[in-house]
Amino acid sequence: MAKDDETLEELRKIRALLEPKPAPPAPKGLWAEFMDFLLKYKVLGLAVAFIIGLYLGQLVQALVNDLIMPIISYVTPGAWEDILVGNFRMGHFIGALITFTIVAAVIFLIVKMSKRWGVE
Repeated sequence: MAKDDETLEELRKIRALLEPKPAPPAPKGLWAEFMDFLLKYKVLGLAVAFIIGLYLGQLVQALVNDLIMPIISYVTPGAWEDILVGNFRMGHFIGALITFTIVAAVIFLIVKMSKRWGVE
């Protein structure tokens, strides 16, 4: 019977942990509500992540446009950007597709390295 009593006691502890906690009181005053909003939704961290994301995107775009695409243009000589099929600029589309693929690959490598270094 002692084993059953231990099991029942553990189940009671689990039930107590699962019971919903009462909601904290709402902050009083405009300033307190504003500070609660900033802390609850981590607005500062979101703003920092957004700004860093913008500049990381510009860095990756510069890497692709200024370093990688000239190499591709050198390897594939000719004006392939000017290829037209009827009224459609297929060469420009192919260039945009290549740029997207390279940017996606660079972002993938950055995320993979950051996970390996423990930066998430």
